[in-house]
Amino acid sequence: MTLGEVAGLIAAIAFVALVGLLAVPVLRLGTVFKEATNSVKELTDHTLPILDEAATTVAGANSQLEKVDTITTSAADVSQNVSAMTALFAATLGGPLIKLAAFTYGVRTTFSNHTGGAKAGAKKRKEK
Repeated sequence: MTLGEVAGLIAAIAFVALVGLLAVPVLRLGTVFKEATNSVKELTDHTLPILDEAATTVAGANSQLEKVDTITTSAADVSQNVSAMTALFAATLGGPLIKLAAFTYGVRTTFSNHTGGAKAGAKKRKEK
């Protein structure tokens, strides 16, 4: 063996050792990637049902909001109808009722003055 062949043999052995030393971290890195892949798969398996349930919940909430909107619209319509009926009642019966109240007040006042005046006169006569 010549000196060049010995140097080539040493270089080949060094290269094999270097490849062997670098193979260990590469194999460990492969294990890490395999575990990361399994973790992502497990996370995906658990996340998809949650997303489906969330979509169902949002759809149900949207349905309930549509019902609330319908109820709110109906309540606004009822409020407008009550307001219109109140205005109609006030316009139709308000004036005559006020006149009737004024008339009855006048009649009561007149009778009260008439009977009250007679009682007051009787009291004055008794005092004299």
